Amino acid sequence: AAPSHDTGKSSGRAQGGDKMKHNNIIQNSHFHKDWQRQVRTWFNQPGRKQRRRRARQEKAARVAPRPVEGALRPAVRCPTAKYNIRVRAGRGFTLEELKEAGVSPKFAQTIGIAVDHRRRNRSQQSLQENAQRLKAYMSKLILFPRKTKAPKKGDASAAEIATAQQLKGAVLPIEKKEAEIEVRKVTKDDLAQSAYKALRTAKSEARNYGKMLKREEEKRKAADEAKKMK
Repeated sequence: AAPSHDTGKSSGRAQGGDKMKHNNIIQNSHFHKDWQRQVRTWFNQPGRKQRRRRARQEKAARVAPRPVEGALRPAVRCPTAKYNIRVRAGRGFTLEELKEAGVSPKFAQTIGIAVDHRRRNRSQQSLQENAQRLKAYMSKLILFPRKTKAPKKGDASAAEIATAQQLKGAVLPIEKKEAEIEVRKVTKDDLAQSAYKALRTAKSEARNYGKMLKREEEKRKAADEAKKMK
Protein backbone atom coordinates (compact mmCIF):
# COMPACT_ATOMS: atom_id res chain seq x y z
CA ALA A 1 0.00 0.00 0.00
CA ALA A 2 1.23 3.51 -0.83
CA PRO A 3 2.13 5.67 2.16
CA SER A 4 -0.42 8.37 3.13
CA HIS A 5 0.67 11.99 2.72
CA ASP A 6 -2.24 13.46 4.77
CA THR A 7 -0.91 16.04 7.24
CA GLY A 8 -4.17 16.46 9.11
CA LYS A 9 -5.10 19.78 7.46
CA SER A 10 -8.15 18.33 5.83
CA SER A 11 -9.47 17.16 9.18
CA GLY A 12 -8.74 20.58 10.63
CA ARG A 13 -10.79 22.28 7.92
CA ALA A 14 -13.61 19.87 8.52
CA GLN A 15 -13.69 20.77 12.21
CA GLY A 16 -13.11 24.51 11.66
CA GLY A 17 -16.70 25.41 12.55
CA ASP A 18 -16.20 24.17 16.13
CA LYS A 19 -12.92 25.98 16.78
CA MET A 20 -12.18 29.60 17.66
CA LYS A 21 -11.12 31.73 14.72
CA HIS A 22 -8.65 34.61 14.73
CA ASN A 23 -6.63 35.90 17.66
CA ASN A 24 -9.55 36.83 19.90
CA ILE A 25 -9.48 37.47 23.63
CA ILE A 26 -10.53 34.59 25.83
CA GLN A 27 -13.91 35.29 27.35
CA ASN A 28 -14.05 35.68 31.09
CA SER A 29 -17.35 35.98 32.92
CA HIS A 30 -17.20 38.66 35.63
CA PHE A 31 -19.46 37.21 38.30
CA HIS A 32 -17.53 38.42 41.36
CA LYS A 33 -18.07 42.18 41.09
CA ASP A 34 -19.31 44.14 44.11
CA TRP A 35 -22.57 44.97 42.30
CA GLN A 36 -24.39 46.18 45.42
CA ARG A 37 -22.07 49.17 45.55
CA GLN A 38 -23.07 50.07 41.94
CA VAL A 39 -26.84 50.12 42.57
CA ARG A 40 -28.44 53.54 42.93
CA THR A 41 -31.02 53.76 45.70
CA TRP A 42 -33.91 56.21 46.13
CA PHE A 43 -34.53 56.11 49.86
CA ASN A 44 -34.75 59.90 50.02
CA GLN A 45 -37.91 60.01 47.87
CA PRO A 46 -40.38 60.52 50.78
CA GLY A 47 -38.14 63.21 52.25
CA ARG A 48 -37.88 65.01 48.92
CA LYS A 49 -41.68 64.92 48.65
CA GLN A 50 -42.07 66.65 51.99
CA ARG A 51 -39.39 69.19 51.08
CA ARG A 52 -41.14 70.10 47.84
CA ARG A 53 -44.44 70.46 49.67
CA ARG A 54 -42.91 72.79 52.26
CA ALA A 55 -41.28 74.83 49.48
CA ARG A 56 -44.66 75.27 47.77
CA GLN A 57 -46.26 76.37 51.03
CA GLU A 58 -43.44 78.83 51.75
CA LYS A 59 -43.71 80.28 48.24
CA ALA A 60 -47.48 80.69 48.57
CA ALA A 61 -47.04 82.53 51.86
CA ARG A 62 -44.25 84.67 50.40
CA VAL A 63 -46.18 85.83 47.31
CA ALA A 64 -49.57 86.18 49.07
CA PRO A 65 -52.07 87.61 48.24
CA ARG A 66 -50.82 87.24 44.64
CA PRO A 67 -51.65 84.04 42.69
CA VAL A 68 -49.35 81.10 43.38
CA GLU A 69 -48.92 80.11 39.70
CA GLY A 70 -47.58 83.51 38.68
CA ALA A 71 -48.65 86.09 36.11
CA LEU A 72 -51.46 85.97 33.57
CA ARG A 73 -50.38 84.45 30.24
CA PRO A 74 -51.90 84.89 26.76
CA ALA A 75 -53.47 82.14 24.66
CA VAL A 76 -51.25 81.42 21.64
CA ARG A 77 -51.01 78.82 18.89
CA CYS A 78 -48.18 76.30 18.79
CA PRO A 79 -45.68 76.85 15.94
CA THR A 80 -45.48 74.84 12.68
CA ALA A 81 -48.37 73.51 10.62
CA LYS A 82 -48.30 70.22 12.50
CA TYR A 83 -49.17 71.65 15.91
CA ASN A 84 -50.90 74.97 15.16
CA ILE A 85 -54.30 73.46 15.98
CA ARG A 86 -53.25 73.39 19.66
CA VAL A 87 -53.70 76.40 21.94
CA ARG A 88 -51.36 76.89 24.89
CA ALA A 89 -50.18 79.61 27.27
CA GLY A 90 -47.67 82.03 25.74
CA ARG A 91 -44.79 84.04 27.17
CA GLY A 92 -46.58 87.38 27.45
CA PHE A 93 -49.11 89.77 25.95
CA THR A 94 -48.12 91.94 23.01
CA LEU A 95 -48.12 95.73 23.12
CA GLU A 96 -51.04 95.78 20.66
CA GLU A 97 -53.13 93.53 22.92
CA LEU A 98 -52.42 95.71 25.95
CA LYS A 99 -53.35 98.81 23.96
CA GLU A 100 -56.61 97.20 22.84
CA ALA A 101 -57.47 96.36 26.47
CA GLY A 102 -56.49 99.84 27.70
CA VAL A 103 -53.61 98.75 29.95
CA SER A 104 -50.14 100.30 29.80
CA PRO A 105 -47.19 97.88 29.60
CA LYS A 106 -45.45 99.25 32.71
CA PHE A 107 -48.61 99.13 34.79
CA ALA A 108 -49.41 95.60 33.52
CA GLN A 109 -46.14 94.22 34.89
CA THR A 110 -47.01 95.54 38.37
CA ILE A 111 -50.44 93.86 38.54
CA GLY A 112 -49.53 90.32 37.48
CA ILE A 113 -49.73 90.50 33.66
CA ALA A 114 -46.86 89.05 31.61
CA VAL A 115 -45.64 91.31 28.78
CA ASP A 116 -43.69 90.20 25.69
CA HIS A 117 -42.60 93.11 23.47
CA ARG A 118 -41.19 90.74 20.79
CA ARG A 119 -44.31 88.78 19.89
CA ARG A 120 -46.49 90.13 17.06
CA ASN A 121 -50.18 89.61 16.29
CA ARG A 122 -50.56 87.93 12.90
CA SER A 123 -54.35 87.94 12.93
CA GLN A 124 -57.19 90.07 14.24
CA GLN A 125 -58.72 87.00 15.89
CA SER A 126 -55.78 86.41 18.25
CA LEU A 127 -55.66 90.13 19.06
CA GLN A 128 -59.32 90.21 20.06
CA GLU A 129 -59.15 86.93 22.02
CA ASN A 130 -56.25 88.06 24.20
CA ALA A 131 -57.72 91.54 24.58
CA GLN A 132 -60.91 89.95 25.94
CA ARG A 133 -58.75 87.79 28.20
CA LEU A 134 -57.12 90.91 29.62
CA LYS A 135 -60.48 92.64 30.13
CA ALA A 136 -61.83 89.59 31.97
CA TYR A 137 -58.76 89.59 34.22
CA MET A 138 -59.09 93.31 34.97
CA SER A 139 -62.77 92.88 35.86
CA LYS A 140 -61.92 90.18 38.45
CA LEU A 141 -58.74 91.82 39.76
CA ILE A 142 -58.64 92.97 43.39
CA LEU A 143 -55.86 95.55 43.56
CA PHE A 144 -54.51 96.05 47.08
CA PRO A 145 -53.51 99.65 47.90
CA ARG A 146 -49.89 100.30 48.77
CA LYS A 147 -51.01 102.63 51.54
CA THR A 148 -54.22 101.59 53.25
CA LYS A 149 -54.77 105.07 54.65
CA ALA A 150 -54.35 106.76 51.25
CA PRO A 151 -55.84 104.48 48.54
CA LYS A 152 -55.52 105.55 44.93
CA LYS A 153 -58.02 105.39 42.08
CA GLY A 154 -58.70 101.77 41.07
CA ASP A 155 -57.65 100.27 44.42
CA ALA A 156 -59.96 97.78 46.12
CA SER A 157 -62.18 98.76 48.99
CA ALA A 158 -61.85 97.42 52.52
CA ALA A 159 -64.78 95.03 51.99
CA GLU A 160 -63.19 93.57 48.82
CA ILE A 161 -59.85 93.15 50.56
CA ALA A 162 -61.51 91.29 53.44
CA THR A 163 -63.15 88.79 51.06
CA ALA A 164 -60.07 88.30 48.83
CA GLN A 165 -58.53 84.81 48.67
CA GLN A 166 -55.26 83.66 47.16
CA LEU A 167 -55.67 81.80 43.85
CA LYS A 168 -54.02 78.39 43.98
CA GLY A 169 -54.33 77.27 40.35
CA ALA A 170 -53.53 78.90 37.02
CA VAL A 171 -54.86 82.39 36.37
CA LEU A 172 -57.76 82.12 33.90
CA PRO A 173 -56.84 78.61 32.66
CA ILE A 174 -57.02 78.09 28.91
CA GLU A 175 -59.91 75.86 27.93
CA LYS A 176 -59.31 73.27 25.24
CA LYS A 177 -62.12 73.47 22.70
CA GLU A 178 -62.83 70.35 20.68
CA ALA A 179 -63.52 70.85 17.00
CA GLU A 180 -67.16 70.38 16.04
CA ILE A 181 -67.58 67.75 13.33
CA GLU A 182 -70.62 67.98 11.09
CA VAL A 183 -72.19 64.58 10.46
CA ARG A 184 -74.54 63.94 7.53
CA LYS A 185 -75.67 61.09 5.32
CA VAL A 186 -73.75 60.16 2.18
CA THR A 187 -75.69 61.21 -0.93
CA LYS A 188 -75.60 59.90 -4.50
CA ASP A 189 -73.69 63.00 -5.62
CA ASP A 190 -70.98 62.23 -3.07
CA LEU A 191 -70.63 58.70 -4.38
CA ALA A 192 -70.50 59.94 -7.99
CA GLN A 193 -67.63 62.34 -7.23
CA SER A 194 -64.02 61.19 -7.20
CA ALA A 195 -61.53 62.90 -4.90
CA TYR A 196 -58.62 61.51 -6.92
CA LYS A 197 -59.94 63.01 -10.17
CA ALA A 198 -60.63 66.34 -8.49
CA LEU A 199 -57.10 66.56 -7.11
CA ARG A 200 -55.52 65.57 -10.44
CA THR A 201 -57.64 68.12 -12.32
CA ALA A 202 -56.76 70.91 -9.88
CA LYS A 203 -53.07 70.02 -10.07
CA SER A 204 -53.14 69.99 -13.88
CA GLU A 205 -54.94 73.33 -14.04
CA ALA A 206 -52.46 74.91 -11.65
CA ARG A 207 -49.51 73.55 -13.64
CA ASN A 208 -50.85 74.68 -17.02
CA TYR A 209 -52.37 77.96 -15.87
CA GLY A 210 -49.82 80.08 -17.74
CA LYS A 211 -50.26 78.09 -20.97
CA MET A 212 -54.02 78.48 -20.70
CA LEU A 213 -53.73 82.26 -20.37
CA LYS A 214 -51.37 82.35 -23.35
CA ARG A 215 -53.82 80.36 -25.52
CA GLU A 216 -56.70 82.63 -24.56
CA GLU A 217 -54.62 85.69 -25.39
CA GLU A 218 -53.69 84.24 -28.80
CA LYS A 219 -57.35 83.43 -29.53
CA ARG A 220 -58.37 86.97 -28.60
CA LYS A 221 -55.69 88.48 -30.86
CA ALA A 222 -56.71 86.19 -33.72
CA ALA A 223 -60.34 87.23 -33.33
CA ASP A 224 -59.37 90.92 -33.32
CA GLU A 225 -57.33 90.51 -36.49
CA ALA A 226 -60.18 88.66 -38.17
CA LYS A 227 -62.51 91.55 -37.36
CA LYS A 228 -60.04 94.05 -38.81
CA MET A 229 -59.71 92.04 -42.02
CA LYS A 230 -63.48 92.17 -42.54
